[in-house]
Amino acid sequence: MFTGIVEELGEIVRSTETGDDSALVAIRGPLVTSDARHGDSIAVNGVCLTVVDVDGGVFTADVMGETLRRTALGALRPGDPVNLERAAALNSRLGGHLVQGHVDGVGEVVAREPAAQWETVRFRLPAELSRYVVEKGSITVDGVSLTVAEVGDDWFTVGLIPTTLKLTVLGDKQVGDPVNLEVDVLAKYVERLMGGAR
Repeated sequence: MFTGIVEELGEIVRSTETGDDSALVAIRGPLVTSDARHGDSIAVNGVCLTVVDVDGGVFTADVMGETLRRTALGALRPGDPVNLERAAALNSRLGGHLVQGHVDGVGEVVAREPAAQWETVRFRLPAELSRYVVEKGSITVDGVSLTVAEVGDDWFTVGLIPTTLKLTVLGDKQVGDPVNLEVDVLAKYVERLMGGAR
């Protein structure tokens, strides 16, 4: 479980195909690896990955083909920056919202509107996810917990403050770039309990 508060910007070091539709990905992240051990969970652009090995500030993780196909991780190349967050501890503050690291779909940057102190960004999302997104609700974009400003049938907007623009990959995303989306898990549970389809 994560909170969507990015701890550091890491970097993809290499991605090696391991056969059977999977890859071993190496990611540089000195902060998140400072206490990481084999089996720990680290969110990479919002995708929960399990640490296989740690060596000098770089950790490796196995990434299954399912993850490569259903997230934007497959589009990353060596040198690309990534948002990193260690799993939340039970005694830590919940600065964002409850984030599982289980990506629901891939969205796309549609527009960016700079303002004096922040930026409004519009994202396209798969239409089947829009029912879980509400104005002033929470959504995770590339691992960043954000508050929805507006929502439509297949889009939503958020406001990015200077800290988010500077310290996460969202500051450099361009129109057309893919992003990992995770909707609020509470909305999915409510739908299930109320008898809705999923």
